[in-house]
Amino acid sequence: MSHSLSSISRSVIEDTAQDFRPANPQIIMSNNTYHPTQNIYTKDDEPRIHRSARDVRELRAGEFHDEESIDHELPGDVFGQEDGHDIKYKTLSWPVVAVLMITEIVSNGMLSLPSSLAAVGVVPGVVVIVFLGSFATYTAWALIQFKLRHPEVHNMGDAGMILFGPIGREILSAGTIIFAVFATGSQILAGQLALSVLSNERLCTVAFAGIFAVAVTLASFPRTLDSLGFLSIVGGISIVVAGIVALAGAGAVPINPGDIQVAVTSDFTSAFISITNPVFAYAGHFMFFILISEMKQPQDAMKAAYALQITATSLYVVFAVVSYWYIGSDVLSPSLLSLSPLFSKLAFGLAIPNFFIAGSLYSHTASKLVFVRLFRHTKHIHTHTLLGWGTWTLLILLANVAAFVFAVGIPVFNYLVGIAASVFAAWYTYGLAGAFWLHDTYYFEGGFRAWLQRPLMLAVNVFTVLAGAFICVGGLYATIVALIRASAAGELPPAFQC
Repeated sequence: MSHSLSSISRSVIEDTAQDFRPANPQIIMSNNTYHPTQNIYTKDDEPRIHRSARDVRELRAGEFHDEESIDHELPGDVFGQEDGHDIKYKTLSWPVVAVLMITEIVSNGMLSLPSSLAAVGVVPGVVVIVFLGSFATYTAWALIQFKLRHPEVHNMGDAGMILFGPIGREILSAGTIIFAVFATGSQILAGQLALSVLSNERLCTVAFAGIFAVAVTLASFPRTLDSLGFLSIVGGISIVVAGIVALAGAGAVPINPGDIQVAVTSDFTSAFISITNPVFAYAGHFMFFILISEMKQPQDAMKAAYALQITATSLYVVFAVVSYWYIGSDVLSPSLLSLSPLFSKLAFGLAIPNFFIAGSLYSHTASKLVFVRLFRHTKHIHTHTLLGWGTWTLLILLANVAAFVFAVGIPVFNYLVGIAASVFAAWYTYGLAGAFWLHDTYYFEGGFRAWLQRPLMLAVNVFTVLAGAFICVGGLYATIVALIRASAAGELPPAFQC
């Protein structure tokens, strides 16, 4: 009988969490002991009881409802106990995570925001930027709470497994990889543009893209994110300084100062694209699970998220408004192209470190998802093995080569990035956070009754899911319409154009 119950329990756990077992043979949680080989929890002062996957989640919720009491070595923790291992992942402090987040998010997306204000007007544009930034702060909180309750989650695919089963895992994993590779390609194009401006276009742009892709590839090779920490500090500082220089340049050599509109009447496509620009500018949540998994104290993750959102929202508003004020309604995207030649070169040159470091973080993310999926809880994660390093090298090369080929070989790549942002960023940054809260409140706090007992939070999270769906559908429609218009007007560049 005992053997039968153990088999049933093991089946439930494996079907629900794809065998997310800790590396430790036994892990102590408060006064509970987890026995991974038998998939059971026991109280130290009571007999062993076989529990279902839902029972395990409920026990975990009861013991660790207070986020301050959550230990970073819970059962199912992605990297387990790392003492004595050659490669240690859980080394990040929250300030370093904040810098990594800022470097990754406050990047080339910021440079498109002045054109968004020109499309809809300064008041609607600022309202959208501030609202989406505040909204992203809430969704970051919901995502972090989900991660703390489900320490086995390493990426959006793992979260999809919990929410929707195997199909959800594959869809959200694929979406993360696609979006990360496309984002890498976007950074390669930004670097290509910067090098072209600095050199007065003296070399084929494909060659510039290739040079930049090599730099991105080399920077993304470290296996752990702490190895990218120092580079991220440089990258974060570079984009902030580049923004300041750009504002100084716009003020020193104004083009149409004061040529701004409080509000602009435009068609749905133009207006919605101006919304997808700030959505893309805030689109970093898809990396949060991977970042938090490598923190020494995951419960500090919200401090990093606050630092990110305050910094990003403040920079976005100031940069967008001041640039729009001095350059006027003809501001280009990226706005650095609207500056005088001298200031354009200065700003692009200062932004280059951010472009290639952000690109390396994206390609690292795509590679890390697959690597952990292949080798979770094996020696290849923590040990310098030929198979481990060979696989990691192959994944890094594949991610960056794919990003380069897509960026320079597909004439509609910028539109594909917009489509990917609409389909994936809308859900990863906004919509899924509502699903996380609804799921955990239902399973941890009493089902439908728990939802009804918290009507305000229920309304907020239903709205979050619907908002994600609206941004997804609206952004997808607007981007496809813009692509059709550009194609009809003959505005699409040829593949591999110099």
